[in-house]
Amino acid sequence: MKKPGKAFYMISAVAQKYNIHAQTLRLYEREGLLKPSRTDGNTRLYSEEDLEQLEIILSLTREMGVNLAGVEIILNMRRKIEAMQHEVNEFMAYVKKEMARGVDDWEARLSTALVKSSPTDLVKSQK
Repeated sequence: MKKPGKAFYMISAVAQKYNIHAQTLRLYEREGLLKPSRTDGNTRLYSEEDLEQLEIILSLTREMGVNLAGVEIILNMRRKIEAMQHEVNEFMAYVKKEMARGVDDWEARLSTALVKSSPTDLVKSQK
């Protein structure tokens, strides 16, 4: 359903903008490559994200000669890669947080040590 503040485009406007037939857009939807939202009257509404997806599909088919089965595989791989990248980013944020906490712990322990030094002094002295 339509969300406030977002731009949506009807099938005729999208077809004209990208110089394709409306039936081609319907085919992409049947194949699961595009998933436009629908109004209560069942009119297709294409969001900016849908248009970005369509541009990828058209680039793959027009410029690279990829068939629709290949497009589906590529789009699925892109989604998986994006999900994996998100997981890696979350893991890296966790590691950074834990490392910072570890440095804070070390600094707290070293502040009560008999011999005062910083973690960088310890690393340098081990070379």
